[in-house]
Amino acid sequence: MKDLRDTAYLGVESSLTGRRWIGPAPDVARAAEALIQTGDLPPAVAAVLAQRGITPEAAPSFLEPALRDLLPDPMVLRDMGPAADRVIAAAKGGERIAIFADYDVDGGSSAALLIWWLRGLGRQATLYVPDRIDEGYGPNEAAMAALASNHDLIICVDCGTLSHGPIAAAQGADVIVLDHHLAQAELPVCVAVVNPNRQDEDGALGHLCAAGVVFLVLVEANRRLRVDGVMGPDLMGMLDLVALATVADVAPLLGVNRALVRQGLKVMARRARPGLVALCDVGRLDRAPTSHSLGFVLGPRVNAGGRIGAADLGARCLSTDNMAEAEALARQLDTLNADRREIETRVREAALGQAEARGLDAPLVWAAEDGWHPGVVGIVASRLKDQTRRPAIVIGFDGDEGKGSGRSVAGVDLGASIQRLVAEGLIEKGGGHRMAAGLSLSRAQLEPAMAKLSDLLERQGAGQGGPSDLRLDATLMPAAVTPDLIEQIEATGPFGASAPAPRYALPAMRIRHTRPVGEGHLKLTLGDGGPITLDAICFDAVRQGLDALAAHDGRPVHVAGRIELNHWQGRSRVQLRLDDAAWAE
Repeated sequence: MKDLRDTAYLGVESSLTGRRWIGPAPDVARAAEALIQTGDLPPAVAAVLAQRGITPEAAPSFLEPALRDLLPDPMVLRDMGPAADRVIAAAKGGERIAIFADYDVDGGSSAALLIWWLRGLGRQATLYVPDRIDEGYGPNEAAMAALASNHDLIICVDCGTLSHGPIAAAQGADVIVLDHHLAQAELPVCVAVVNPNRQDEDGALGHLCAAGVVFLVLVEANRRLRVDGVMGPDLMGMLDLVALATVADVAPLLGVNRALVRQGLKVMARRARPGLVALCDVGRLDRAPTSHSLGFVLGPRVNAGGRIGAADLGARCLSTDNMAEAEALARQLDTLNADRREIETRVREAALGQAEARGLDAPLVWAAEDGWHPGVVGIVASRLKDQTRRPAIVIGFDGDEGKGSGRSVAGVDLGASIQRLVAEGLIEKGGGHRMAAGLSLSRAQLEPAMAKLSDLLERQGAGQGGPSDLRLDATLMPAAVTPDLIEQIEATGPFGASAPAPRYALPAMRIRHTRPVGEGHLKLTLGDGGPITLDAICFDAVRQGLDALAAHDGRPVHVAGRIELNHWQGRSRVQLRLDDAAWAE
């Protein structure tokens, strides 16, 4: 008997975009049935919960997660006590504090968390963000020595775990590292290294981003302040920063991360933090932000300064309490983000051409070239990863020196593999975490390093899924797609890394109407023969070959995509964001 897992969903072996449709595994389908029967849940919602492994007993708490139930005891992390005590002592004693932050969203958000917390206690801090091109990632000896000359405490956020030399150069100042990147067995000599990815940690909190680690340190600091009769700053009101960092750093939206982001989105909707309000406004967000907004509207703008402009712009925007300053910084970041998109487009097209020439079915997709801006190689790697469903590395060379960035897929630990290349002398430097990593290497090292990395990633399962697979959660009919259903599906979110937004198939639809819109997009009206119709939008239809739907000639078509509410001119309508289609006969 043929295994159901070998059968294409709705019989679609090759869609209009050339993809094979894959439905839920049999055990997931059975679990969804159990949720429908015992949990009184719509099939579309039960399918998502079943895919997440949620049992009927656990469904209520999953749909209404309470942060107090999911937040771990900060003291489970090593060095937490010394870190919290030293931060409190510096704040109480009026010491000179410097924050050395990475130039990405996680680093900027982590720095802003500390700055807002210290401000709540009447203290100020010096912000230092290294220049991506001139200084590179993480602490360097010159900067740390300079900061140590006029500060009592330096707090490194989203960096520092591998910075033995630079931290040793901070003579005369204490150093704390609050990080989440993979560590070596030997840690830098300093007051504390709080990092769930230390080798002597159990890894249970390894999914936290740096802002999540900083948040736990501040939770413990507030607890200790309460013991002394002091009320610490409101940390729940700072969860908007934790949510932004968690989503933008592609941390898995599972467990406590999911609760942090859900609560953080509620905080963000209050529009209380000047920098985030200004960023929402320049990003033209006229509704409460979603996880998609964090990852694709706010995150890129915060990142833009570190990619191609002044490295500290994002952190300054997030940490300012002055609305006029926030608006000026947000406008500057918005302009830089537009410039970044132009640079990225040129690099992406060239990188994709290289990758296609090598073949997109390999365990690793990679590209390298002279003059590629180091500020965009990471985002181009992310685009290649998304397009091929393989780990991707993109490297820009300046002379003999190459600096690159990589992005991985679920289940494949890129950071550990990069660190192995360093340990074996195949590249100069490298590090990161499971889903993202950076590296430096010479021209002579390029080909051998990429071959070895491809082998290491293949052993972890990279490349086993076909790039043309489209995974679907369940089927829907137009009459079932209502605002209430969308609200129930949203309760299974937020969606992001390790928790993708559900994608549904609508079988044998009849296309009532099509209309080209914008540059290569297509609007459609779909029905199933009944009185209910469903609007759909297909972005980049021409590029994907889905503009063929305009010439349907009345043929029934299976369509697949995500359902959402479309807000336009004060009205809200349900619609399908169409990702793929296949003729039904």
